Amino acid sequence: MLRTRRRRLDPAILNLPVEKMREGYYSDTYFNRAREILEADGYHPRVRMQVFQRNNAILCGIDEAIAILKLCSGRHDAGGAWQDGWSALAVHALYDGDPIAPFETVLTIEGDYALFAHLETEYLGVLARRTRIATNARAIVDAAGGKEVLFFPARFDHHLVQTGDGYAAYISGALGVSTDANAEWWGSRGMGTVPHALIAAYGGDTVLATRKFAQYIDPSVNVISLVDFENDCVATALAVARALGARLWGVRLDTSATLVDASVIPQMGTFVPTGVNAQLVQNVRSALDAEGFGHVRIVVSGGFDAERIRNFEAARVPADAYAVGSAFFKGAGSFDFTADIVAIDRGEGWRECHKVGRPERPNPRLAVVE
Repeated sequence: MLRTRRRRLDPAILNLPVEKMREGYYSDTYFNRAREILEADGYHPRVRMQVFQRNNAILCGIDEAIAILKLCSGRHDAGGAWQDGWSALAVHALYDGDPIAPFETVLTIEGDYALFAHLETEYLGVLARRTRIATNARAIVDAAGGKEVLFFPARFDHHLVQTGDGYAAYISGALGVSTDANAEWWGSRGMGTVPHALIAAYGGDTVLATRKFAQYIDPSVNVISLVDFENDCVATALAVARALGARLWGVRLDTSATLVDASVIPQMGTFVPTGVNAQLVQNVRSALDAEGFGHVRIVVSGGFDAERIRNFEAARVPADAYAVGSAFFKGAGSFDFTADIVAIDRGEGWRECHKVGRPERPNPRLAVVE
């Protein structure tokens, strides 16, 4: 499920470090120097800048890029006061969530180059990162074939990237995120399971820890218990289900890739028995169903990516949801964006002006940005 949006995010929600961006703090130095030279020389050509990347992808980061231009383009006047530059720019762009082709123009900026020269590093950076997340998320969501995909990689990267990364996964169809920051831009909240740490804090008693979760956490929150603490997912899943009954929404299997679950040991011989494998999921499903706990969903996690999910789905493994971590950050393709000046107007009308091999590529899909 691809959530292609036809409205832009409010720049205010992004909490950009506006003053530092205006000063060029996050910019490659040569962009800052280009602005400095143009201002010192009193030279203010209008340019047309186009932005693209080189792979089939799901675009994301456009709303951040626009916000950077809206809030941070401009110049200081002689008295040091900031003069807004956005009103002097003409910007056209695709939307977050749009599928894009190699070399397709996703954004154009027209105006006095000195007003936005210092922002190229920032807007290209957000496009690259968010597009990688969105593209990987779309592949994972497609592989799951309509089953829930949970975006759980927050612990694998810096906390400051959580909001935009969660949004990139959301527009590509992920149905749950693990932190409130991940969910901030569309007004939701993070979700999660009974953690191993809580089980350990209650002396390794998964049933007790799950009871406490159900007792103290808002009843509207789904109770999902991790059941691999003792490396016996079948026995633990049944014990939790017996104790919580209808209050138990699901169990999560997270067996280490270096361990063989107790229920799988007697069945070894024709498959790789370690970690969360198809046989383990089937064992848990069969045991729950046999005791009348068909309502309890099974969430699987631990090293899942698009290929592994496709394999599970092709084999009809009875998993109900996939919790995915660092696979959202990976991927074979590069999603680095490039910005080129392709035309210039020095008071005599527009004329073609670009690096050899980088001509202007008009895109009728681009929409005017207000």
